[in-house]
Amino acid sequence: MRILHLFAALAALLLSPAASAQERGLVVLAAASLQESLTEAADVWAAQGHAKPVISFAASSALARQVIAGAPADLFLSADEEWMDAVARAGSLRAGTRTTLLGNRLVLIAPASSKVRLIPARGFPLARVLGSGRLAVADPNAVPAGKYAKAALTALGVWPSVAAKVAPAENVRAALALVERGAAPLGIVYATDARASKAVRIVGTFPASSHPPIRYPVALLKASRSKDAAGFRAFLLSKQGRAIFARHGFSNP
Repeated sequence: MRILHLFAALAALLLSPAASAQERGLVVLAAASLQESLTEAADVWAAQGHAKPVISFAASSALARQVIAGAPADLFLSADEEWMDAVARAGSLRAGTRTTLLGNRLVLIAPASSKVRLIPARGFPLARVLGSGRLAVADPNAVPAGKYAKAALTALGVWPSVAAKVAPAENVRAALALVERGAAPLGIVYATDARASKAVRIVGTFPASSHPPIRYPVALLKASRSKDAAGFRAFLLSKQGRAIFARHGFSNP
């Protein structure tokens, strides 16, 4: 149902009489963790005389399913390679346009007022520290941030002890919000998400070796009809574009 709602919202936006092709520019489907950075990039692109891109942020899993279902979009930015692979297998990518744009880190967070001290390491006492509380994580069965989190906790030997305590969220920003509101005492998000919020603090960073590399691929979609799509992709990959993402904490993979 979430996929249907996202698809309906995107279709309504694109079909709106006030949103002609010239006015709305290209349509970008992007992972939720890119909200601040990609919005800034779109603003800079628009300031250079281009139509401002319309960006739909959601979990990469939901966006990939939209693309496969035929959503009218021009560019897809995923938070992992697997969902981009799924779109590629469906024949929805424009050949030769897929490349890796960004990297990220995985962190354990708590509300800013929390006094918790906990370093993610082999056998660390996450379940004991959680107590009766829940661990906010993006859906580990589908959403990239959740899959990375499960992989890390499994590699560190603590997943079995916390699996029943997980509060699965629709996307990584929803997991962040649970910790921001104090609904969960701890959560696992990307380092850039934690950096974007003043309501949480980073308790510790997961070893890079505990999970697959966090990579954000970008590609043009075969259904693209925007003349700006290739140019915006090139801008994101340019020195200026990468500098914007670096300011928000993303790495150059």
